[in-house]
Amino acid sequence: MSGKQYKIGLVLSGGGARGFAHLGVIQALNDAGIYPDVISGTSAGALAGVLYADGHTPKEIHKIMNSGSRLDFLRPALPREGLLQIGGVIKILKNCLRSKTFEELKIPLYVSATDLNNGKAVYFSTGDLLDPVIASASIPVLFRPVMINNICYVDGGVLDNLPVKPIENKCKILIGSFVNPVGYVEKVSGLINIAERTFMLSMSKEIIEKAKKFDLLVAPPELRNYKILDPEKADELFSIGYKATKAKLKEIDIDKLLEK
Repeated sequence: MSGKQYKIGLVLSGGGARGFAHLGVIQALNDAGIYPDVISGTSAGALAGVLYADGHTPKEIHKIMNSGSRLDFLRPALPREGLLQIGGVIKILKNCLRSKTFEELKIPLYVSATDLNNGKAVYFSTGDLLDPVIASASIPVLFRPVMINNICYVDGGVLDNLPVKPIENKCKILIGSFVNPVGYVEKVSGLINIAERTFMLSMSKEIIEKAKKFDLLVAPPELRNYKILDPEKADELFSIGYKATKAKLKEIDIDKLLEK
């Protein structure tokens, strides 16, 4: 273990508006004296991760991402490549990110996106910051893909919704936050709701096999009651992530964990 590059690695899953729970998770970790040395995230996890790596606190990020109206995130688009516009997220990042490149971030960051042309997951960690983060959060069908170097990218959760791969061999301690549990839904209707539900199901399949890679994994089951396109529940989601993490930390010996 002594050859590991980082002590603590934090992996943040996708999950749309449920990503507000990531902020509660990070806040609880920080309150316990646990701070990540490297972060890997996709989709909502990439958004939370990039702002935290840029030096914003979880509560500041909560305020930043909760500052607009629901229409800022769910504004309809001409349905040629996506049903909704992602302009609200782009505006927030442009206004709030101090860093323009990965290299300028205070904490090293990996962002997962899906390369549609070659059918593979790609992990960005160098160069320009904005386009990879937006690509990582561009849920297919709902949002337009992002072109980077003539390659078409969509949400990283399509192929890797808990992107531990780029950091799993670089960290002594791995902590994960998974905010995309799925369960029974009585009614699914409407094109956007069907697309949302389909995407959520595709993202959830890998959690069982990946869970064993983590020293600490927070995955609150009650998040299944929240839609991935409902940012109006931000306060509740933050609280769920915070309380779930506090409960998990009580189950382990934090000092022993940090001694690894």
